[in-house]
Amino acid sequence: MHPAFFAHEGSPRRILILGGGDGLALREVLKYSSVESVVMVDLDPYVTNLATNFPALRSLNQNSMHDKRLQVFNQDAFTWLANAKTEPFDLAIVDFPDPNNFALGKLYTTRFYKMLKSKLKPDATAVIQCTSPLVARKSYWCIIKTLEASGFYVKPYNVTVPTFGIWGYALIKLKPFDTPTKIKFNVPLKFINEDSLKAMFEFSSDMLPPSEEIEVNRLDNQILVRYYETEWSKFEYSR
Repeated sequence: MHPAFFAHEGSPRRILILGGGDGLALREVLKYSSVESVVMVDLDPYVTNLATNFPALRSLNQNSMHDKRLQVFNQDAFTWLANAKTEPFDLAIVDFPDPNNFALGKLYTTRFYKMLKSKLKPDATAVIQCTSPLVARKSYWCIIKTLEASGFYVKPYNVTVPTFGIWGYALIKLKPFDTPTKIKFNVPLKFINEDSLKAMFEFSSDMLPPSEEIEVNRLDNQILVRYYETEWSKFEYSR
């Protein structure tokens, strides 16, 4: 999520987190002194309650769920975006589970991303969790193509996550922008430095867009779920 801050032209003040009920993304957001308010939309009240009250998780998220700048909505993010009357946001973090069913697949459609776009300021940045570009190559680039079809400018990137392996994300804005190469803010960072930041935006040959045509994920086709099921089932069977 840090590249979204580095790509922002100013100092983001109003933050939207979709998913992220464990409070870990929030923990990182609150490192930035410019942040004045955070809205979190997570479907599961059990998760947000656990993150708020369970000692081990509170220790892990550094009590982020108790921060007075936070407002939590336990709602479906699709419905919340469709109905919420809210001021636009400077930065959004979209951290949903992978699209392994149609209920989740709708959160990766052009309809969803256009609703997200309507909640962002013109100079906003956002980051999207996009599954593994190594294991689910077509799925990953389907999400990238869907974001572009929704009107976003996209910088794909990947990192190695200890518990997941190589994992993919998308950094997006509503206007053309340069890939961030500088750490703009003085915040404590355990992994990212300027060398690793630049490396995030490089993809090995086996993670680049495949040669075959990839469809855009729309609410009326949900092609992403089919890509995802096919690719991850091959991985499961090969283990």
